[in-house]
Amino acid sequence: MKSSIKKTIAFLLAALLLFSCYPFSVFASGDKGYIIVTDFVSADSGADVSAEIQAVIDSNPNRTIYFPDGEYLLSKPLYTPAEPTKSVSLELSDYAVLKATGEWQKGEALVQLGGKDAANDTHTPGSNYSLEGGVIDGSGMANGVSVNSGRETAIRNVSIKNTVVGIHIFYGANSGSSDSDIYGCNIIGTGTTDSVGILVEGFDNTITNVRIGCVFTGVHLKGSGNMLRNVHPLYYSDYTDYLNSCGFLDESGNNWFDYCYSDQFAIGFRTTGYASSYYNDCFCFWYSPAGGTHTAFKADKSFNSTLTNFKAGFGSDCENVVLTVGAIDGKGSIDNIEVQGETKDKTYLAYVENVSFIEHIYYLIALFFDLLIKGSL
Repeated sequence: MKSSIKKTIAFLLAALLLFSCYPFSVFASGDKGYIIVTDFVSADSGADVSAEIQAVIDSNPNRTIYFPDGEYLLSKPLYTPAEPTKSVSLELSDYAVLKATGEWQKGEALVQLGGKDAANDTHTPGSNYSLEGGVIDGSGMANGVSVNSGRETAIRNVSIKNTVVGIHIFYGANSGSSDSDIYGCNIIGTGTTDSVGILVEGFDNTITNVRIGCVFTGVHLKGSGNMLRNVHPLYYSDYTDYLNSCGFLDESGNNWFDYCYSDQFAIGFRTTGYASSYYNDCFCFWYSPAGGTHTAFKADKSFNSTLTNFKAGFGSDCENVVLTVGAIDGKGSIDNIEVQGETKDKTYLAYVENVSFIEHIYYLIALFFDLLIKGSL
């Protein structure tokens, strides 16, 4: 009996030893059916592995490709297919870093989702490919991530560092619609005047819970139908051409902003042309007088947007402006605004909903003569 017990204990100890020696990554990722990149390339090798990783992407359609912790040097972009039968999802561990190396072609992103085999197909399984987790490091010369083609593309919980353009969403596959979802990302730019946090050319994208720093323009929208919520760009560059820095630049209009926060940019929110967008619970804040002039909202031509529960917090020792417009024919409106800090600007009162008709006329006349003096009329 004692011999049987000893054999059982010995067997259990041997089994425990065997399983404790088995690579944990197999259980962490292999059990999920993931393709593990380090089965094909070495992390932290110091060598360029872009060709090898591209081969893994091309050889494993409709699979999730997992990058364990480590640094993967790339001398050229990684392209994922938009064609649903060929697409892949890339998943990076928290400390997996894709880093640009060598001479990088200007305007190219490290990871180009839908960068090959373009498609406009949401019906075939595989159309909802993604990039999730990890660090994308542009080394001060590359863009971070781009959405080139396809639809239903997702970028989630990615840390994007040292990039000229953090995320670039191109004109979409469906008559301009990109239908991308950007969530939980942190973006740090290069601090140069060409550095942009997020550049959107396509339509119908959602951008949620994003933090952006060290850029000249926080978010630049060239397309319509985009929804932004809880997006916070922060300016802390060297103040070169500061007066043109902007938290949110909207060229197209028909976009929606909810609880978006422009922090220390010379211009908080800016529309060009006759763009009309919707801003709810948005705000600007300045804590330093550097730069000289701080403007909460600038409409290059007419002010046609709707601002609800808007707040501007100005510091002292600056020329503070709530609203500046290029023409007085705009049909915009401001419903509930709070202004903190000293400002001599009264232009915005011409668009406030709860002032009397006589006050509207008074402010419009004052605005007319102000524009006349400035030569804008």
